[in-house]
Amino acid sequence: MDAIDTRYWARHPGLIWSNPGAGEAVWIRRALLQPRFGRLLDIALRFGLDRLRREWNELEAGATPGVCVARPTTERILRNIETGFTHAARRD
Repeated sequence: MDAIDTRYWARHPGLIWSNPGAGEAVWIRRALLQPRFGRLLDIALRFGLDRLRREWNELEAGATPGVCVARPTTERILRNIETGFTHAARRD
């Protein structure tokens, strides 16, 4: 299990209330299943968009009902973040 930065995750209360010591992957996956643009952007800035996509791919492989519900919103948010990162990189 990966180490967890509890101070960072305290900025996102309520994601994993039952197991605050869970690994980073669990926190990220939970955020992907409860998609909020600001939260996923913050996570992408911290861990990278590639990490979010890898965790999302792992979740999609399971195709649980939660993934099916979150899919349209999560994929739209990830696309928008990627577009924003691309535009920001072009400005540099």
